[in-house]
Amino acid sequence: MKHIYKILLITLIISSCSEGKKNSVENILENGDLKTIREKRGALVNEQQALNDQIKRLDEKIKKLDTTKNIPLITTFKTKPEIFNHVLELQGNVTTKNLLTITPEFNGILTNVYVKEGQKVSKGQTLARIDDGGLSQQVAQLKIQTDLAKTTFERQKRLWDQSIGSEIQYLQAKSTYESQKEAVNRLQQQIAKTVVRAPFSGTIDDVITEKGSVVGAGQTALMRIVNLNEMYIETEVPESYVSNVIAGKNVEVSIPVLGKTIETEIRQASDFINPANRTFKVEIEVPNKDKTIKPNLTARLKINDYTNNNAILIPQSVLSENANGEQYVYVVNNKGNDGIGTAKRVIVKTGRTQGDNIEILKGLVDGAEIIKEGARSVRDGQSVEVINYKEEDNG
Repeated sequence: MKHIYKILLITLIISSCSEGKKNSVENILENGDLKTIREKRGALVNEQQALNDQIKRLDEKIKKLDTTKNIPLITTFKTKPEIFNHVLELQGNVTTKNLLTITPEFNGILTNVYVKEGQKVSKGQTLARIDDGGLSQQVAQLKIQTDLAKTTFERQKRLWDQSIGSEIQYLQAKSTYESQKEAVNRLQQQIAKTVVRAPFSGTIDDVITEKGSVVGAGQTALMRIVNLNEMYIETEVPESYVSNVIAGKNVEVSIPVLGKTIETEIRQASDFINPANRTFKVEIEVPNKDKTIKPNLTARLKINDYTNNNAILIPQSVLSENANGEQYVYVVNNKGNDGIGTAKRVIVKTGRTQGDNIEILKGLVDGAEIIKEGARSVRDGQSVEVINYKEEDNG
């Protein structure tokens, strides 16, 4: 009996499949019966209409149940006035006016060197001596002659005061005495040049020429002296900053080699513009109490050339530019409790930049809500939804 039921079930399935194939579009088209084709088309049109109605009903229900709005999602930040200290970043070299390579003023043999490297010396201290080539003996002889000329002059003067003797004898004695004194002074000045003295207080950094060497006036380097108490940095500033980079401006000095940062100021700004590169020089004072800063070190400078105590700053990433070259941002107006508002394009005038921020000179007011994330994808007048809103000055 079960076997008979199975045969009947298989027969029904085969029959149903045969009926489906018989009524298929391909089979009806193959048969070419116009009436059957029209009936099949009408049935399909009815089925399509029914499907469209069902889809429409589903869309309406989805619209009622789905609370997600089809509007852009954005983040914003609010502007607020803040202190804006713009800095000009430059590079300079550490130097000092008290760094000198000493050369002799006299030709001769270096007979003595009284100092060594690293020794501290005072201004005027004797550092070395050069052989005077017999000038001392000449001075001794001239002094004897000068003493004689002095005696003769004093005697003639006494006689002349008593109206004894001739005037010519008195004047000759006076002239001879003065000439002898002048000759002694000249030789003593020459001898003084054989003594090398410290031009300022400091440290002997290097002894270059050894004792016994022949030296030439103004040519042979004897030693180098340096004073690390009065260090400064010299740099060249573009002429466009001539009215802003002036004496007294704050400077942050960074010396990478030492890993040191110093807060100081400009002590002098030159009034001369170099026509070759259109720059002017400034000197920046560098405190050096621990004597770690050395001449010729490279320094990075941040010079405060501009300050605005009520600046409005925004990230440069939210700023766009139209075809006319105008810069603009999008602000959110009429925002409701649900976070939905309207995007409005606002033309702005920009000022200086610092890092990722830019100063807004015109177009924005305190408390304006600026679109940050999503600013590139919204349109003027479009509805937008603010998400994860957090009020901060720069997003």
